[in-house]
Amino acid sequence: MSRSLRRGSIAALAAIAIASLSSCAAGNTPDTLQIKPDNAAATLGTNLRLNNIVVVTGEHASGDHTGPANVVVNIGNSANTPAELQSVTVGGAAATFADAAGAPLSSIVVPAGGSVAIGGQGNPSATLASATVHVGGFAPTVFTFKDGQKVEAQAGVSPDSGEHGRGLYKGFGPTPSPTATPAKTATPGAPAPTAGAATPGAPATGAAVPAGAATTPAVPAAH
Repeated sequence: MSRSLRRGSIAALAAIAIASLSSCAAGNTPDTLQIKPDNAAATLGTNLRLNNIVVVTGEHASGDHTGPANVVVNIGNSANTPAELQSVTVGGAAATFADAAGAPLSSIVVPAGGSVAIGGQGNPSATLASATVHVGGFAPTVFTFKDGQKVEAQAGVSPDSGEHGRGLYKGFGPTPSPTATPAKTATPGAPAPTAGAATPGAPATGAAVPAGAATTPAVPAAH
């Protein structure tokens, strides 16, 4: 084989190898394989990124469910100015915000160059008094910021028990209201005790001593 033919064969083999590698790289991308992440994520502009968006219902919720729920999300802000989350809605139901101690908030601030986790112990919360969702499905969730920008994501719906969330969101659901303890009542028919009443059959105390009565037993006279 001539030297020119050998060079041509090597070039052809190299071209085939490069094409094969390019094909494999394209085939492994999420877009090509149509792979969707486990939890919803969204971007807003070039600076805001919302990750792990989940709606967490009560512990025993299943199927079509209407009731309280919490919105869980991690918001990152790469801008050099803070971002202010003003509202979150799930299927039209609006959430109320509270800080880690449970005090109401009108908005949640995402610091410049930082992030904030919403939901879970020690974090601010976004709570829905009542939302209609399908546990194990998805719910349209809209985040609106102070500058008027908004982003929508199809958030996964998981119960607090973690049945559909593989236990990842245990403890992230809405906290049930404490049950009031009924006050004790008096036993029917039992008379109420009266202050100062004497015990039946017991000698009275503090009774007056008859005038002239000896208070010390008489001592016999010595003989």
